[in-house]
Amino acid sequence: MAIKIRKGDTVQVISGDDKGKVGKVLAVDEVKQRLIVEKVNFVKRHTKARRAGVQGGILEREAPIHISNVLLFDPKSERGARVGVRVLKDGTRERVSRASGETIPKQS
Repeated sequence: MAIKIRKGDTVQVISGDDKGKVGKVLAVDEVKQRLIVEKVNFVKRHTKARRAGVQGGILEREAPIHISNVLLFDPKSERGARVGVRVLKDGTRERVSRASGETIPKQS
């Protein structure tokens, strides 16, 4: 099954510690079906300074979250919505919100 969420999309977290948060997708791993979402699922990484000039310490960064825990954010209904695909007469495909029926615009 194809992943309907792409890099740059806005998603809403529907389960877990960050439930309800909305963020932009920074990266998609299709094989593991995981996303990295901006300002969601922060973890602390303890890093050692590897060479001169590189600071070691505790860094906070986003960890991957499973794709089943997010919904694509629908700007019209202002909440997460399931996604469908509509094929136009010229053969192009567009993503459609199941909640409002509106086309979900491509994010840049």
